[in-house]
Amino acid sequence: MNVELKDLRIVEEAKRPLSMNPKKFALWLFMMSVIMLFGAWTSAYLVKRADAGWAEIVLPDMFWINTGIVLLSSVTMIVAYFAARRDKIKWLKFSLAATMILGISFLVGQYYAYVEMVSLKEHFTGSNVSHSFLWILPAVHGLHIVSGLIFLVVVLISAFRFRIHSKNMNQLEMCATYWHFLGGLWLYLFVFLLLNP
Repeated sequence: MNVELKDLRIVEEAKRPLSMNPKKFALWLFMMSVIMLFGAWTSAYLVKRADAGWAEIVLPDMFWINTGIVLLSSVTMIVAYFAARRDKIKWLKFSLAATMILGISFLVGQYYAYVEMVSLKEHFTGSNVSHSFLWILPAVHGLHIVSGLIFLVVVLISAFRFRIHSKNMNQLEMCATYWHFLGGLWLYLFVFLLLNP
């Protein structure tokens, strides 16, 4: 059989484009913008720390307790995720509620941390900018925790309506991603402030 070259055709299989759920993509973009925001603030902190007259900060003891709360809330969120994958809806609801209670406890702890900062005379409007950073960084993180709690309420309502289960994990996955991100962000801020008084 004589086959001419012009009759040969190379057929390429169409490549599937990489795809991501648009809501997950938007969440990742938002988290990247938050990383850039806190990266800019911590960079500014290091620059200002090199200035003359920088007053060393004293971290409130409540920050240690809040770090434990954050770690525990990540554990309860992981339990919620695996409960949903195994269709254990009671455990899912319980774990999400526990995560929410821990998130609220974190915010209450931050309030007491601010009370402690006032008693240490580390005021937001004080003469030294170092104290302003100590107020701003946890406060903005706290605002993000509030947004995480709102997300948790939405997911908890979905769980009670049996809309979250092994076949429908998207909303819970997004919530868990954001919650772990907020926990990681707090750990970063806490260690950063601990190492750079």
